[in-house]
Amino acid sequence: MKEIQTKELFDLTAGHTLAQEYLKETTYPWEAISRISTWIRAIGETLDPEVYDKVAEDVWIAKSAKVFSSAYIGGPCIIGENAEVRHCAFVRGSALIGAGAVVGNSTELKNVILFDGVQVPHYNYVGDSILGYKSHMGAGSITSNVKSDKTLVTIKDSEADSQIESGLKKLGAILGDGVEVGCGSVLNPGTVIGPNTNVYPLSSVRGVIEKNSIYKRAGEVCEKR
Repeated sequence: MKEIQTKELFDLTAGHTLAQEYLKETTYPWEAISRISTWIRAIGETLDPEVYDKVAEDVWIAKSAKVFSSAYIGGPCIIGENAEVRHCAFVRGSALIGAGAVVGNSTELKNVILFDGVQVPHYNYVGDSILGYKSHMGAGSITSNVKSDKTLVTIKDSEADSQIESGLKKLGAILGDGVEVGCGSVLNPGTVIGPNTNVYPLSSVRGVIEKNSIYKRAGEVCEKR
């Protein structure tokens, strides 16, 4: 399942995230999920105080970022340069919000890495997930991060008839660079979407979706032309 390795999902040479070196240590991106909190605390202490303010314990916000007064920011958290965290956003903690990213009205984040330029702008829930450079989740789309039977999450590729055990009880979605998720969609636990793929609105997505695809519904995925 090479197509779901970290290096296949994200360009880790372009400097599109503070987590670039951290993610390079992984073979599969979900290997980084359980250590996000520890990593943020460590990297936060190295940030340039000319660029970032430490506004609370384990919370660093770039001076150029715009954070609405009604937003809740829990630590550990890093909010990058020129990012925008809008009205009533709920950042529960363990969140890296990349440069130029948008976290919108009533959006909730928990244990996530958002690359630079990510947009989760309207009523989104993103938990135990990694969203690649300039990926976008439409209004009301969410990641589901716990299976209904509470067993460990498995990453399944139905086309290749193979699967990988994540070892995690909580794992949302991994979105490669440039992924577009349509409004009202649910990304089920362990969903992996390859770079530059589009997901139709109101989709229920699970498993592995290949790069450069258009996901219309389960069993109907076509290659972009």
